This record gives sequence, structure tokens and C-alpha cells, in this order.
Amino acid sequence: MTTSAKPNPLMAGPLSTAAPSANDLDAIKRLGEARTRLKSEIAKVIIGQEHIVDDLLTALFSRGHCLMIGVPGLAKTLMVRTIAQAIDLGFNRIQFTPDLMPSDITGTDIIEEDKVNGGRTFRFVQGPVFANILLADEINRTPPKTQAALLQAMQEGQVTVSGRTYDLPRPFFVLATQNPIEQEGTYPLPEAQLDRFMFDIRIRYPKPEEELAIAKATTSDHAVEVSKILNGSEIQQLQQIVRRLPISDHVGMYAVNLARSTRPDDEIAPAFTKNYVSWGAGTRAVQYLVLGAKARAAISGDYHVTVDHVKAVAPLVLRHRVMTNFQAEAEGISPDKIVTMLLEQVTPPKADDYR
Repeated sequence: MTTSAKPNPLMAGPLSTAAPSANDLDAIKRLGEARTRLKSEIAKVIIGQEHIVDDLLTALFSRGHCLMIGVPGLAKTLMVRTIAQAIDLGFNRIQFTPDLMPSDITGTDIIEEDKVNGGRTFRFVQGPVFANILLADEINRTPPKTQAALLQAMQEGQVTVSGRTYDLPRPFFVLATQNPIEQEGTYPLPEAQLDRFMFDIRIRYPKPEEELAIAKATTSDHAVEVSKILNGSEIQQLQQIVRRLPISDHVGMYAVNLARSTRPDDEIAPAFTKNYVSWGAGTRAVQYLVLGAKARAAISGDYHVTVDHVKAVAPLVLRHRVMTNFQAEAEGISPDKIVTMLLEQVTPPKADDYR
């Protein structure tokens, strides 16, 4: 007697073996072309760091938010501002400080006098969070109460002030930065808040030849003009296309197994996870692995999502969701090392699995 396979709720929707529609194929092709033109425009200002640009675009088209960690002076702000210019979106930057209040982010009600009848009314003045792209600079330098105000906006796409709820503009994309060097006087984000960020992106130093090109370009009087490639409406359409992209159960289960392997109490967790990890990635990590893989495929102009697309986003999704223990710290085993070992350990689907 044959039994039908149980449906996987995570992978709900058509399998990648389904014949794509002409409209979907055309949309994916347009997204791949848009990514190429965007990178070309961004490269006029940002020299090198191409993989970082890809990571940011992947998150943007996934409707995810990013945490960017890098030492000062690596053009994090310039990179985000340039992306905002190239896709014709509103951009705001908030410098987080210990005295920043939630209302400094969300906005506040002010009393306004009616010059006609002399009456007074409250008028809401929008805060800097009302932007398409928001750069939260050094988010760990402000107290938890203020951090929570931003994280609520990230999760819900709205802010509530004086009992009234206001929708944020669409698309809405938050990039929060942290300085990995100086930790004195900071308020580290707890694990539950870190989990709200789709990607943890690490900004490295540029290559020597790139650094020379940067020095020459930024010390001249040559002004660079960035052309606008996409607008907000087109971005939202492309975000919907990414979510419609099908994924096979085999690739989806690879993402599930990656996340499960980070959990020390899971039966499939390898020995090094049990030895070095105190807490692993939750279900949101699986969702972001799948969604990130879809976006990675789409911006590359690919219709079919593969294991390679999952692997490309795995370090970005998992590194801030793997909490190592004291033994790992003593032996110099970082979350990045754990993720690298997992990518070598977890078995991807074979060609026969797709038949």
C-alpha cells in the first residue's frame, strides 16, 4: 500500500519542477538585469565590497533588515546612502547615542494653535524612522528602551504614538551598524532582538589595490552622479516576485537541517555543536534561509533555487543566531567557524533526490 507524502508547511507552494510562467521568467530576468545596473551605479562611488552590495540587495528584495558590523571608516554610511540614491528611495540616518529617546526615532505630538479660533490641537510630527531606508548608526550605543522602539517598527512596519498607529512607508529597510572594537558604554542587543535582523553582514578591510583606488578617488574634486535605476513601486513588485519563486522540498529540507544542526539538543546535531554551542538558531532562521536563497537566485536571474543559494546566505543568517559557550571561547571557536563546519557537515540533496 502506498502512502502520500505529508505536505511540508514551510515549503507550501509549487515545487521548483513546476513549469514557470512566461511572466515569472520575464520578471526574474528583469530583476537580474536591475541588479547588474544597480551594482554598476553603486560601483561609481563604492570601490570593491561587491559581495556586501549583493548581500544588501538580497536583504532588500527579501524585505529583511540587516545588522552591519565593521570598524569605522569602511564607508558603511556611504554605501547605504548610494544604494538609496540608485533606487530612488527616501533615506534617513540616526546617530544612536545614550541620551536618544524613543520619540527621537518615531516622532512625537506637538501642540499647535489654530490662528482662526484660538483653539489648540495636537499634531503628529514624524520622526526619522519614516523613511524607505533607515541607517541606525551604532545601535548598541542607545539604551534598550530606544532600541526597542526601532525594533518594533522593523517588525510591524508601524509606530504607535499617543495611542495612534501610523504606517511606515513601503518599502521599509533598516540597516543597523555596530563598531566591533569599542564596547565600553554600549548596550548589546539581546538575542531576541538580534533575531529580528535577517542578515548579520561583516564589513572587512578592502584589498590593497582597492584601497589605493579609494584614496585616489576620494581625494580628487571629481563629482560622481548616481543614476536612478528603480523606484519604490518597482522594488515592491520585485519583492513580491521573490516570494513567489518556488523552492523544492529537498532544498527546503537542506535549510531545515542546517538550522537543526545548530541546536545542541537536536538529534542530528554534530558533536562539535553539542560541545561548543549553548543555543542554536530558531525557526525564523529557516524562514530567512529559504527567503534569502530565493532572493539570491532571483537577483542572479535564476528561476530555480538551489542548495548553493542557501549556502551563500547561510553565514549571514546563522552567525548571529548561534550562541557559543565558554568552551568555544576558550578554544577560539567562533560562530562563523561553527557555520563553516556545518556547511561541510550537513549533507545536501543528491541529484537522484529530485526524481
